[in-house]
Amino acid sequence: MTNTQWFVLIGILMLARGLAATTISRLPFTSAIVYLSAGLILGPTFLNVFHFDPLEQSALLEVLTEIAVLISLFSAGVKMPVPVTLKRWGPPIRLAWVSMTVTVGLVAAFSYFILELPLGAGVLLGAILAPTDPVLATDVQVRHAGDQDQLRFTLTSEAGMNDGSAFPFVMLGLGLLGLHDLGPMAMQWLVVEVLWATAGAVLIGVVSGAALARLGWRLRSGNSKHEVLDDLVGLGLIAVVYGLTVWLKAWGFLAVFFAGVALRQTELMLAGTPKNRHGLMEPDTSKSASAIAGPDREVPPTVSQESLVFKEHLERLSELTLVLLLGGMLSLDVWNGRTVSVAVFLFIVARPLSVAIGLIGTNTTRRIRGIAGWFGVRGIGSLYYLMYAIEHGLPYDLARELTQITLVVIMLSIFIHGTSVKPLMERFWRS
Repeated sequence: MTNTQWFVLIGILMLARGLAATTISRLPFTSAIVYLSAGLILGPTFLNVFHFDPLEQSALLEVLTEIAVLISLFSAGVKMPVPVTLKRWGPPIRLAWVSMTVTVGLVAAFSYFILELPLGAGVLLGAILAPTDPVLATDVQVRHAGDQDQLRFTLTSEAGMNDGSAFPFVMLGLGLLGLHDLGPMAMQWLVVEVLWATAGAVLIGVVSGAALARLGWRLRSGNSKHEVLDDLVGLGLIAVVYGLTVWLKAWGFLAVFFAGVALRQTELMLAGTPKNRHGLMEPDTSKSASAIAGPDREVPPTVSQESLVFKEHLERLSELTLVLLLGGMLSLDVWNGRTVSVAVFLFIVARPLSVAIGLIGTNTTRRIRGIAGWFGVRGIGSLYYLMYAIEHGLPYDLARELTQITLVVIMLSIFIHGTSVKPLMERFWRS
């Protein structure tokens, strides 16, 4: 397809999505299914109008997926009005690290013993498929700042954190394949890429988000009524935090999520936002009087609240574009027993079992554990990790097989989870 044809295609889909927003919201499936169906019809599976080869375009696809994940992680972070307490954050932290590790181990074992892949390839595949996706899982995540649903909070926080907690396993898999230096007895991997990269990312994200919140609040609270361009400030925070974190050899995805969390939390605290009976912060800063110097002065707007709408628009655009391209990557030859068996094992065995293990001893109900065990949506994050591995020298034959498996898993996740999310969630809320 020419550039002109791409403009027309993307433009038509954007117009249809925008004009039919209410109709699509009432459908029993997610909008990602519409985009994927369009890609499949126009791609090599049916009409073959266009074909997007992820192996040939891995560098471009890595950048596109990287940007999409960063925007989605920041948006998820600024929707968190929940005070950071172990009781509230304990379940998602366990899902992001304990369940993540269990999933990687289970997929690696399946790949090694059943698919007869090298151990390093199995670990790498587990790391690619283990993270839940912050881009495509919007229907089971926090919808707006102040959403107090425990299930949505748990799944959103998990998706925000496990895009960073998966990176050590990506590097471990590459190291076992001889494509990355793990150090003697893997000590370099343990110290640098597990301990420092994780702790450093959280520290950089929290400090940066809190500092920007205080700076923005001070500028707007003065008599000068200083104007702040929230959209640019939000994007600038994402870029600076991510670039600085990667430069210091820590996990940028994790840092961006926690920068969003710290930005929102700090702004709510500066506004003196009260907590409700559940101990959760209310999102409406107008309820606060502590930030108002006088009775005639309005509460300053916040960077997180004002920039969130713009970030959500970017999320929709990136979802539409990347899922459409995903449909153009799929052809009939990717469907075989090996690719489908991984998806079935991941959805039916690995995800439910890892969630059950990760949430042992928490205060989550059996119903929440069951829903969380099913809705482990895979998507753009997995595609990013795959492109990252390919760009780091993954052998062609192995890269091709892992690509086929990943594409089939993502596609089945979009269709299976996308058709079950609305009826199951409605039943969950009624109960």
